[in-house]
Amino acid sequence: MIQLKNIIKTDRIIKVSPDETLSYAISKMRTSHDAAFVFDEDEKFMGVVNPYYALIKSSYPGNSKVSHCLYHPPKLHIDFSISKVAELFIESKIHYLPIFDDKDKFLGIISARHLLSTYTGSPIFHLPISEILQTKTKPLFTIDEDDDINSAIEIYRRTKVSKLVILNKDLKLKGVLSYYDLISYLVSPKESPHRGQREGNHISFHHLKIKNFAKTYTLTLSAKDQAAKALEMIINKKIGSIVIVDDERHPIGILTTKDFLNILWKNGYGKNPQIITRNFSQQSRQILGGFFKGLSFILSRGSYT
Repeated sequence: MIQLKNIIKTDRIIKVSPDETLSYAISKMRTSHDAAFVFDEDEKFMGVVNPYYALIKSSYPGNSKVSHCLYHPPKLHIDFSISKVAELFIESKIHYLPIFDDKDKFLGIISARHLLSTYTGSPIFHLPISEILQTKTKPLFTIDEDDDINSAIEIYRRTKVSKLVILNKDLKLKGVLSYYDLISYLVSPKESPHRGQREGNHISFHHLKIKNFAKTYTLTLSAKDQAAKALEMIINKKIGSIVIVDDERHPIGILTTKDFLNILWKNGYGKNPQIITRNFSQQSRQILGGFFKGLSFILSRGSYT
């Protein structure tokens, strides 16, 4: 059975001081779910800076001090189950969370991608993508390639999704737009209130067309493909999502890291069986203990049908 102590990341952690600017912290990140870990001069953990919480939810300007943009993420503890960790990744919308020992000492971080990579061969992902799409609670959010950036930002804030699927005039897949793709513009100085939409031939960023920012190289699969194949692509290609299309390349869904974390969470990986043994004899407790120890070993190896 996988334990947190075996997947702790202690090197190449993005660390910044509270006196740095938000622009500096954001420049260190590569994805919208990334985080910069903030420590004071005594190396005490203070919180994190994350693109979603700093720019989409709170709209801090780029020259803000990190200390003003802090988000206090869930703290993982070394004895947490894998299921609990997956749940906290989902709730926080951050895929890098701090982990502490029983004395609240900072040990390092846990990466959602690293966690999922250890389960790529697990039978829980051997199901058709169509089954996952049927259980998703949010619809697929799309946007037209001729819509403006301001429309996209409003959708991000309203729906709390991190990616929008872009459609062309035929309602076929044009690309994907992540709010991370807009970060360099969102941290730039705000426009003065007296400015109009245009200054000469210049159009403000918020009124530029979506198609100017679309990532047109997008990996796709069909609903008939296995979820395990999608997870392998996400891990191996180091991407955050796979767009699901029909035979005519119309988008019908999207699979993200969150969907696979959700499967880990709902399958209860790492949870210990809770058995009431108060009225059992010592011998019965030993027999049950041996049984569940053996069962856990079998499940961890995936040796079941």
